[in-house]
Amino acid sequence: MVRIAETLPGGIADELQLEIGTRIIRINGDRVRDTIDFRFREVDASIEVEILGPGDDEPTILEIEKPAGETLGIVPAPDVVRQCANKCAFCFIDGNPPGARDALFLKDDDFRLSFAYGSYVTLTNLGPRGFDRILEQRLTPLYVSVHATEPEVRMAALGVERGGDIVEQLDTLITGGIEVHTQVVLCPGLNDGPHLDRTIVDLEGLGPGVLSLSVVPVGLTRYNLDRHVGLLTADQAAAAIAQVDRARQRALARAGTGWAYAADEMFFLAQQPIPEGAYYDDWPLTENGVGAVRRFLDTATADLDRVPPLRGRSVTFVTGERMAPVLRPLADALRARTGCDTRVVPVRNRWFGETVTTAGLLAGHDILSALRGEARLDLVLLPAESLNDDQLFIDDLPLTELVEALAPAEVRPGHDLFAPLIDP
Repeated sequence: MVRIAETLPGGIADELQLEIGTRIIRINGDRVRDTIDFRFREVDASIEVEILGPGDDEPTILEIEKPAGETLGIVPAPDVVRQCANKCAFCFIDGNPPGARDALFLKDDDFRLSFAYGSYVTLTNLGPRGFDRILEQRLTPLYVSVHATEPEVRMAALGVERGGDIVEQLDTLITGGIEVHTQVVLCPGLNDGPHLDRTIVDLEGLGPGVLSLSVVPVGLTRYNLDRHVGLLTADQAAAAIAQVDRARQRALARAGTGWAYAADEMFFLAQQPIPEGAYYDDWPLTENGVGAVRRFLDTATADLDRVPPLRGRSVTFVTGERMAPVLRPLADALRARTGCDTRVVPVRNRWFGETVTTAGLLAGHDILSALRGEARLDLVLLPAESLNDDQLFIDDLPLTELVEALAPAEVRPGHDLFAPLIDP
């Protein structure tokens, strides 16, 4: 069932004076299991809603007539997330430091969140009724972690004796009109080489319902680095990029789009340049680390001419170790154009370990340690992705504490490199 967290002013629920905490049990006789069920069923023109108010012993039936498509004006309470029961050797959540906040240990494998937010799921916790529901409610597109299409290889990757029928599962979804974005987390000696070729061919064979394939290198922290999976070498990353490129050539000839993409991190590992924007077609996978760096670079280049003069100021760019070489030419260009002094400070990740080099996973205390060694701090630009919505770094250091510790320096977070300089 769904519990009412809020009613929107002027909406039907507000006019009916439905109380916060009221539970919606059924609509038109169909059980309401979660928010997606509720949203799917509330839009009919004529609905019969069974509710149970706070403290009530018996449900109440409301008969509501309204224009088709109009909602009831209800904000539901968050659903309980379906968690992952797989035992992947490369699970990044298992690599969290002890004592990290509880939310970082949530193993999401929920098809509803895949549909709503684009998170990747394995489909291993779905039975026939789950697939029927996806088809009935047209929950498309979905984002699916395939890893491998050979049954034995996929089950080994997932660490469980299920999920080997992924090709049949995807075919069921696609035949029913559901489109999917697919992903391979590439692990050396497990699902790379000929196994990756087989996965690519099998996914191609499912037709246009497979919207994309992104190949992402495995990421490990110092807490799970001793597992049976290792990190990709430069040669292995280059080989995987070549395999993806062959698939891209076939897709371009077949449908005019690349379809298969190597993640940004793959190019860093292979010590190859980040591709130009045309590689990413209509940019469907930036949230999965596919094209985010190219978009960052292009945005910074376009923004450079908008930065006001900064002569006499010192600008310090904080980033992860991976992005530091990318930022240095941009910092040089800023200095040449605006007359400011610039420096790029790569922060070593001690919280997760030195194998984690992305700016989005920088801990606040690691940033502080890196900046305390700087002789002059004037204007400090932080990657906004290292902060959550509560303005906390991943180690729970509040931004306010970092700002106070660096005073009198001015600290500005920003998603784009030069944006804090243009519109502080």
